[in-house]
Amino acid sequence: MTVSANLGFPRIGAHRELKKALETYWKGETGISDLSATAAQLRARHWHLQKEAGIDVIPSNDFSLYDHVLDTSVLFGAIPRRFEPLRDGDPLTLYFACARGTADAPAMEMTKWFDTNYHYIVPEFTRDQDFALASRKPIDEYLEARAQGIETRPVVLGPVTWLSLGKSRDDGLDPIDLLDKALPAYAELLAALKATGAQSVQIDEPVLSLDLTDKQRAAFVKAYEVFAAVAPDIMLATYFGPLGDNLPLAVNLPVAGLHIDLARAPEQLEDVLAATRTRNTVLSLGLIDGRNIWRADLAEKFRLVRRAWDLVGPDRLQIAPSCSLLHSPVDLELETALDDEFRSWLAFAKQKLGEVQALTLAIQRGESAAREAFSASKSAIASRTASPRTTNQSVRRRVAAIRPDDLRRDNPYAIRQQKQADRFGLPLFPTTTIGSFPQTQEVRKARAAHKRGELDTAGYDAFLKQETERSVRIQEELGLDVLVHGEFERNDMVEYFGEQLDGFAFTKNGWVQSYGSRCVKPPVIYGDVSRPGPMTVTWSAYAQSLTKKPMKGMLTGPVTILQWSFVRDDQPRSETCRQIGLAIRDEVLDLEEAGIGMIQIDEPALREGLPLRRKDWQAYLDWAVDCFRLAASGVADRTQIHTHMCYAEFNDIMEAIAALDADVISIETSRSDMELLDAFRVFAYPNEIGPGVWDIHSPRVPGQTDMEALLKKALAAIPARRLWVNPDCGLKTRDWPEVKASLEHLVAAAATLRASAA
Repeated sequence: MTVSANLGFPRIGAHRELKKALETYWKGETGISDLSATAAQLRARHWHLQKEAGIDVIPSNDFSLYDHVLDTSVLFGAIPRRFEPLRDGDPLTLYFACARGTADAPAMEMTKWFDTNYHYIVPEFTRDQDFALASRKPIDEYLEARAQGIETRPVVLGPVTWLSLGKSRDDGLDPIDLLDKALPAYAELLAALKATGAQSVQIDEPVLSLDLTDKQRAAFVKAYEVFAAVAPDIMLATYFGPLGDNLPLAVNLPVAGLHIDLARAPEQLEDVLAATRTRNTVLSLGLIDGRNIWRADLAEKFRLVRRAWDLVGPDRLQIAPSCSLLHSPVDLELETALDDEFRSWLAFAKQKLGEVQALTLAIQRGESAAREAFSASKSAIASRTASPRTTNQSVRRRVAAIRPDDLRRDNPYAIRQQKQADRFGLPLFPTTTIGSFPQTQEVRKARAAHKRGELDTAGYDAFLKQETERSVRIQEELGLDVLVHGEFERNDMVEYFGEQLDGFAFTKNGWVQSYGSRCVKPPVIYGDVSRPGPMTVTWSAYAQSLTKKPMKGMLTGPVTILQWSFVRDDQPRSETCRQIGLAIRDEVLDLEEAGIGMIQIDEPALREGLPLRRKDWQAYLDWAVDCFRLAASGVADRTQIHTHMCYAEFNDIMEAIAALDADVISIETSRSDMELLDAFRVFAYPNEIGPGVWDIHSPRVPGQTDMEALLKKALAAIPARRLWVNPDCGLKTRDWPEVKASLEHLVAAAATLRASAA
């Protein structure tokens, strides 16, 4: 009989319980027993929630205290040597040291999980790497669920994906070459799960949605031949895109089942059905979108289920979300402030389980068994399609009127650079920060009090002015060359703008995990986007009035606003991005008119939005670059446009980054020890660059000599006249004492370089 399944559930809790437990633990306010208790409560709650929703196949080991990729590295003993002194101590201390760093050892690198806004901890490998089963986490969590009367399917990140996502610390080493060393540890784990009683195991191999090398293909064949002899029944899980030319490889592996993403790639169903029709492979149909929040069209999804049923029969089908629900908020029932019509359009993780179960009941017993769910889906789709709130004809006319000249600055960078140098008179190696300063407890309390109506707008504005002036004076005292206003009025770099743009809606509890304890609440883009009025001008102009030094205006770019929102799915993403680009363009021009001479338009999500298959890259990059240029290109030559990018691999999109034509780009490089700059050197990036010299996602305060060493490496790739000095990212999550200490070191490092260059 066809059954329902889930691939993973959000870890953080409906009220961000995990975030709060982690942060109090890190501060030393609670102990390991408190953290462990919260984690156990969340796991139990989520297992029972899924069981109560009627889900037949419930995952375990999908929970993590920080990141599932880091869990895999720790599971198999792949700990970088710099953490060796911690190996014999408390395992949790070692685990969090890898994620967050220590005073003596920088954290492991962090980058985006495929094309999502979730960040994973990048595995590190060496040529003499040893692997061993160093933890019982998957086994213990399986037994934990079973003790509560819930049979689960443990989730394990597959070896080809894990190794492929890693980086080598040794020149010439491809991590996939370590497969033979890793397989015994994997086999030991899978055999232990089988011996413990697990009937099946979900092995996630999302790299099957990418372009694979011959070496990776061979690795799949070797690994799964080993696994077939020792493992429980394997459900091989692929997601985020179609299998494409990897379909023959996937269907010929000795596995019991294959999960495919039919939300991202419904077109692959026919090919998959044809390839598996004469086999005994169980097909897991990923029909419910695990990455967006729109209610599913159950009638449309059911046609796909019926097609699969007709060709392979009922006993070989599972109905599931497209991927883990990690990327969805937990429960729509908490969103009591949304109007009924809008709520009817949405589905969060809990509701998505209901959609999975409705499709399963419909195929098991007939559509009448899920009549209520199908009727609600039909009504919601009709309501959203007909709603006038989704369409603004003036916005559409403006997009249609965009001209090529709207995407170009008046003159090339070489001419602009001289005009900007004359205007600002900056020294060699100018120092700045990326935008935000610490969001202290006082700032958060004031914002919350204002939202509750306990602090009136005049009082709140007075508080924000006080914090802004304080940050300006601190920057002046530190000796920074280019200042920022601190962004104390902003809750989030996307949400803040979305709240002031038409076409956006907001949730109260729509949190998703970004990394570790960091959660974001993405806006919902439901309609055509426009800007009713200025969004940042008042605060930037006020900050500039406090100082004679240049003050950067801080904006989030159109691609990042798009990528970090839940985006409408009833028109091309490129169209929505152009609408956002026009709104940001209006803001840029208003900032310029208000006397702001430097404007930073952050695009950390540019690389994140890149399609998984290379053949699709150029089409995306064309419109993504155009949208940034649309936002930035209306200003005069003497206005300096900055952009910022972080936690992504840039090597393969350097032409597109250069095509943005920003006067200055700041990038994250400290975790990679300036390795990311290789791409800028090989490509000969033509404009100015600020490589980060301080990893702000770690509590470690880097020393002046550390920063000088990084800057000297940067000078091998960037001419001195084009090198800026800055942190990796904004300082919102840090505390003032470490900010002041780190920035003192940063300014001193820049001064040392200036002296040596004199």
